[in-house]
Amino acid sequence: MKRLWTPWRMQYLTDANKAAANSVCVFCSKFAAPDESEHILCRAEHAYIALNRYPYNNGHLMVIPYVHAASLELLDPPTLTELMLLTNRGLAALRKAYSPDGFNIGVNLGRAAGAGIAEHVHIHVVPRWNADTNFMPIVSETRVIPETLAQTYARLRPLFDQQ
Repeated sequence: MKRLWTPWRMQYLTDANKAAANSVCVFCSKFAAPDESEHILCRAEHAYIALNRYPYNNGHLMVIPYVHAASLELLDPPTLTELMLLTNRGLAALRKAYSPDGFNIGVNLGRAAGAGIAEHVHIHVVPRWNADTNFMPIVSETRVIPETLAQTYARLRPLFDQQ
């Protein structure tokens, strides 16, 4: 059996277990915490931007409404508008910080669609580079992320503060 040592995930697993035991939504509890501890990059009136704790690539952001709703059609027009405006802000910051060749932007509605947290809708913004896939995800089902979340946060937060 192969092992990949990822001690940074223990806090997430512990926090997720606490949230599950208390039936607390991780996104609802996230926005009540200090920005740096939860990797929140930007707060707006109806939504916020945070780093994904399980990134597909460096700079993987999530745009999350404050309202606890499972699907986009449950959100009011001001929240929907702000989600897209924040997505644009995320794109601008990621372009400046990482110079990616493209992006994946998506929403997974429901567990069947791949939502890890199906009860609270959110938008993923994933920077992509030409040839950013390699043998690791294919052969060992492992992603290689060369930067810690703290490093990514330190790189991106000043760009959001400047906007």
